[in-house]
Amino acid sequence: MAWEYVTIERSPPFAVVRFDRRGSLNAFNRQLVTELTEVARSFHDDLEVHYVVLAGAASAFSAGADLKDSASWKLDDRTDLERRQRFYGGVRLCKAWEEMPQITIAAMERLAVGAGIAIALACDWRVLGRSAYLYVPEVKIGLNLQWGALPRLITLVGPAKAKRITLMCEKMDAATACDWGLVDEIAEDGQTVEAALAMARRVEPMPAVTVRLMKEAINATANALHHVASFADADQSQLTGGFTSARAAREGFSRRG
Repeated sequence: MAWEYVTIERSPPFAVVRFDRRGSLNAFNRQLVTELTEVARSFHDDLEVHYVVLAGAASAFSAGADLKDSASWKLDDRTDLERRQRFYGGVRLCKAWEEMPQITIAAMERLAVGAGIAIALACDWRVLGRSAYLYVPEVKIGLNLQWGALPRLITLVGPAKAKRITLMCEKMDAATACDWGLVDEIAEDGQTVEAALAMARRVEPMPAVTVRLMKEAINATANALHHVASFADADQSQLTGGFTSARAAREGFSRRG
């Protein structure tokens, strides 16, 4: 299957998935969400690839959701069911990546914002470029952190740091992100994919079936209450996103971007 924005480089037991919109700082539009979901699901029954690296563009891992994408935000002419289906696209995307049986590693260059962080949190490990930063501006534009990302964030950094990340909307440098446990490795700029593959190679000598079993066991324990905590986060996002103040904040944020 061919996709417009996503490519797969397979060299079993490794694979590198790259997504690049060739503009918009690699922000997520509806088509990119759909393509990355399809890609993730294509690995679910793959018994040859055991390690998958997820990489964005060299210029930016992702600037988050594309606020100018009319297919994602201009929904007044859609039915309630159609709007709800659209809002849950990111939830399905991250769920598909989290449930992949392979070890997944996000390789992030330059910046990862909002939705870019959400998909990285759905991976098993995260590698960040030394001069890159993370940024969660959802509250600033009147949205809650959705795509199932909030409980994953809290599990990694704890409630106090999760509040600081989401409520203060501060840009977080690589050293802080690593110190807080949000990323697992810092790589030299331009070398995050190589660093992610090096992590995978340290696991590769282990029996593949046992690695998959252990990943499933750890996720089942750590994520046991995640769905309970976030099952309606896209509904909440649709509600908060419709507030007058949220619409104004998004429009101002988009113009500045």
